[in-house]
Amino acid sequence: MKSVMSNKWVISLYVLPALLLILLLIYIPIVLTGYYGLMDWNGIGKMKFIGLDNYMELVKDKLFWQSTWHSLLLGAFSALSLVGYLILSLILASKIKGANILRKIYLIPMLLSSVAIGQLWAKIFDPSNGMINRLLILFGVDNPPVWLADSNIVLYALFFPIVWQYAGFYIIIFYAALKNVPEELVEAAKIDGATPIQIAYKIKLPLISGVIKVMVILAIVGSLKYFDLIFVLTGGGPNHASEVMASYMYTEAFSKYHFGYGSAIGFGLLIICLLMTWLIQKLLSSKDVEF
Repeated sequence: MKSVMSNKWVISLYVLPALLLILLLIYIPIVLTGYYGLMDWNGIGKMKFIGLDNYMELVKDKLFWQSTWHSLLLGAFSALSLVGYLILSLILASKIKGANILRKIYLIPMLLSSVAIGQLWAKIFDPSNGMINRLLILFGVDNPPVWLADSNIVLYALFFPIVWQYAGFYIIIFYAALKNVPEELVEAAKIDGATPIQIAYKIKLPLISGVIKVMVILAIVGSLKYFDLIFVLTGGGPNHASEVMASYMYTEAFSKYHFGYGSAIGFGLLIICLLMTWLIQKLLSSKDVEF
């Protein structure tokens, strides 16, 4: 059996199904997206090869760069929100009273679909009967904002349901990482007189630095691809104030039937995600602490 498993052909045979799936579901669609970006195509009729015209137009498209900036802002907000997730995870991983209840509550958003979350927050943001504006009026605000219809604040308003939606995912990862920190190190630090903040900052966070790095990449790159909740709540409006790269791609491809240009936007989104991943890895390239 050992000689069989060391055979390169047998190993290749075991690896082949996974490689075929990766090729079929990832690499072939990427190549086709780049190829369709070279075409003038409405998605139904005959394709016309136009070379790099779509990509040249993309570089000069102000709306594309505006949507890119909005996606980068959401990425920055998501990266900052990891601080809050980390603090909650540290609380949940401790032995404080009520931690068991919190462990159940934070998972609730993970049970809901993006459409359901969008409908829920649309009611919360409702300018007339929404919970937020009702509270603001109760506290003396005469003219509360129209959250999803004001181009100056709509993008910042969208950040709150996004943070709420993904809280469970990030917290459960951080919580699992913190529970793997050796209890002996924590107890030794307590004996030496370390405070809970010192234990968190000097022991726990350095030991889960690898997990934090991965979560930063997921938060930023995931925000660059964000679409569903924004589509449900605003559709990219008003006046493209909440337009992100994915929603702009959808509009061009499936609303205006510019499938060639929509494919170019999708390929541009891929390039930007790869560049951001590389940049984040360079910025967070410090050696992980092992135990």
